[in-house]
Amino acid sequence: MVNFDVVQLSRLQFALTALYHFLFVPLTLGLSVLLGIMETVYVMTGREIWREMTKFWGLLFGINVAMGVATGITMEFQFGTNWAYYSHYVGDVFGVPLAIEGLMAFFLEGAFIGLFFFGWDRLSKAKHLLVTWLVALGANLSALWILVANGWMQSPVGSFFNFQTMRMEVSNFYLVLFNPVAQAKFVHTISAGYVTGSIFVLSVSAYYLLRKKYVHLAKRSITVAAAFGLASALSVVVLGDESGYLTNLNQKMKIAAMEGMWETEPAPAAINVIGFPDQKNHVTRGTIQIPYLLGIIATRSLNTEVMGINDLVKITKDKIKNGMVAYSALETLKKDPTNLSAQSNLKNHEAELGYALLLKRYTDNVNGASPEQIDKAAWDTVPAVATLFWSFRVMVACGLFFILLFAIAFFLSYRQQLERRWFLWMAFLSLPLPWLAAELGWIVAEMGRQPWVIEGMLPTFLGNSSHDAHSLYISIAGFVLLYTLLAVVEVYLMVKYIRLGPDYLTTGE
Repeated sequence: MVNFDVVQLSRLQFALTALYHFLFVPLTLGLSVLLGIMETVYVMTGREIWREMTKFWGLLFGINVAMGVATGITMEFQFGTNWAYYSHYVGDVFGVPLAIEGLMAFFLEGAFIGLFFFGWDRLSKAKHLLVTWLVALGANLSALWILVANGWMQSPVGSFFNFQTMRMEVSNFYLVLFNPVAQAKFVHTISAGYVTGSIFVLSVSAYYLLRKKYVHLAKRSITVAAAFGLASALSVVVLGDESGYLTNLNQKMKIAAMEGMWETEPAPAAINVIGFPDQKNHVTRGTIQIPYLLGIIATRSLNTEVMGINDLVKITKDKIKNGMVAYSALETLKKDPTNLSAQSNLKNHEAELGYALLLKRYTDNVNGASPEQIDKAAWDTVPAVATLFWSFRVMVACGLFFILLFAIAFFLSYRQQLERRWFLWMAFLSLPLPWLAAELGWIVAEMGRQPWVIEGMLPTFLGNSSHDAHSLYISIAGFVLLYTLLAVVEVYLMVKYIRLGPDYLTTGE
């Protein structure tokens, strides 16, 4: 039996709740916009079939939102219960976008969801349409502020370390909000959500056509999902390229690990299509490469090398040594806050202070760390290479498949040949794939920045609360049982109302 320590258990609990919560987020994002599109067509044309479509897909949207809210709230509480020092250290920065998300987005979405369901016969067409789009706006704003917070964790701009309070503080909120990493993550994530919503509508509609039920609703739904989904899937690819470029600027180790690239790749850098990373021996075997592609994605050039893991570890050793200077200065300032020399040393090496904290895993005497301890701390900055390597490739493969699927759906819709059974089965069986791609995307993003909870500033193992392992085992077991129950309820309700179909909204049977 594997024995996990408190940090590992805290990470496991947050990962389980985050991955489970993210089962609902993409569908909420995608369906909210699709509802807006469908109701817009209804208001413009006055055809009742589009009203029926909006209400039917809206029912499934409501079930999903309810589960998403129930699972999302527990995540935010974990910042206090499981990551108390992290919350203390960066709460002045990280807490701001989370607070705005609650005030601006969550309340907006929550208030108008009620009007969406109960306002059909109480509001005019135009007013109800406005409500529907405000629900979509609230869902997307919620994603924006969450990803602003997460983007800051990946690239902590617009902030500084205050040695007097021993906390990170905001120096420029504009930089926090318009952090390029956060903005790229936002548009990439919501586009992936739009793909998820489109695949969901496509798959359920294909199920109806296979059963020759609700044909008019299903065909129109496929047409909307195909057009919106194709645009979204193409956006995911373009925006993923932007994310790759920004990642190489800010998190070079993540790129190297995703590529299983141990040695620096000379320009023009080739990308590994396939390979078998061996982290123990620092080698990736059996690689098949595409020339130039990594250079284009990661550096936007053909004359810039892409650094490998071994060279990045060497650079990290130097950062640790510089960080030790900052750590020594900080120790001096704790005793004498007016020491100008220590203030200067801290300011000059503040960016490397977090690297010195990596030594805390091996010694309490950071300034007296041995070369062996520095070497171990430097190698700790290498994440799980094989996990990142394969997660990224499966995610990309799913993305390329989505483009093909939507293109076929769009073509067959245009030719009025949607009854092709091979296509309908292809669409129906594709239902789980967007969730697989979304979960793998989060694994790449979050595991790729380990060992940092705040990139380059705060190691993960220093951010957790003081718990005993037994308490965490109990809470994890509780979450697994509760979330499994919620998953069963979600699937049961979704399947039930999909089988009942849109007739249930008029007959109640």
